Amino acid sequence: MAKPGYRLAVIATLLAVVVVLLGAYTRLTHAGLGCPDWPGCYGFLAVPMSEQAQSLAAQRFPEAPLEVHKGWNEMVHRYFAGALGLVILGLAVQAVRQRAQPGQPLKLPLLLLAVVIAQAAFGMWTVTLQLWPQVVTAHLLGGFATLSLLFLLSLRLSGRRPAIPPVPSRLRMLAAIGMAVVVAQVTLGGWVSSNYAAVACTDFPTCHGEWWPAMDFANAFNLAHHDIGPNYLGGLLYGEARTAIHLTHRLGALVVTLVLLTLAWRLWRHGLARLAALLLAALALQIGLGISNVLLNLPLAVAVAHNGGGALLLLVTVLINHRLHLSAPATVAATRRSPLNSNSTGGLDLPRA
Repeated sequence: MAKPGYRLAVIATLLAVVVVLLGAYTRLTHAGLGCPDWPGCYGFLAVPMSEQAQSLAAQRFPEAPLEVHKGWNEMVHRYFAGALGLVILGLAVQAVRQRAQPGQPLKLPLLLLAVVIAQAAFGMWTVTLQLWPQVVTAHLLGGFATLSLLFLLSLRLSGRRPAIPPVPSRLRMLAAIGMAVVVAQVTLGGWVSSNYAAVACTDFPTCHGEWWPAMDFANAFNLAHHDIGPNYLGGLLYGEARTAIHLTHRLGALVVTLVLLTLAWRLWRHGLARLAALLLAALALQIGLGISNVLLNLPLAVAVAHNGGGALLLLVTVLINHRLHLSAPATVAATRRSPLNSNSTGGLDLPRA
């Protein structure tokens, strides 16, 4: 039976998906500085629309001319993020009130509240530091972390404990590694986005017609090199540095693919075919979207979907780790058992006797 707060956690998870996608849309439409101040927009609670309000906005921020559509892209993202913060606050309050109930998570909702407060700070710094790549990447990671933790909270509050076959500790370790490499790849994706390196290579699988083009890794990943103060809209790195970032993201995708294919194979062998199929589907979708971004020259819809695909892949690895955590340790006999002698329909079924 679901625990108190389950429905609210599911709503928060869905809202976090919207916030992540809106954040991607805001970045990709170059609207990160659509409002040069925070939390308002040109000193207003909404984008100034009247002639008088726009005149006042021009006086307040003469160096940042108002572009209404970019302002609304930014403010809609802030509105949804603010609503998400309030829902997470509600989850934390409810967890404190229900802390005496058996199995009621307390640390996780409080951690979520701390993360969302940090996210608000990074959202502010994204604007005040004018899209400084380090802050933009950290803000993106915070959004993915919020979504993942909300999904995990929903799983824990659901009250469901699917019966799955015992699994060896090595499989749990591989699942943890799989999630770690996905997080690392999301970080690289954020660095690609914040440095506007998505179109640094316009061909695939080569880059500039070469397998190993001229690249500048030193400047591409020198976190101390970027100065605070300049406006980073459009990026400041030159071609060879952006190429290095882009190609590193491709190589990271190759590592993620190899690790997750191994994980899917191991899941299938241990009678968890549904989890394996879900992982393969999410991986294939994300690879297809990534290649499409290059070949189609970063169309907006595909680029936003690629961000969503990264979130989906991360959530699938969270689900796998959660399910494996609920399983009992495998005995030697269970480890050596052939999948043909067990029910291979996935994590919702018991193995055959």
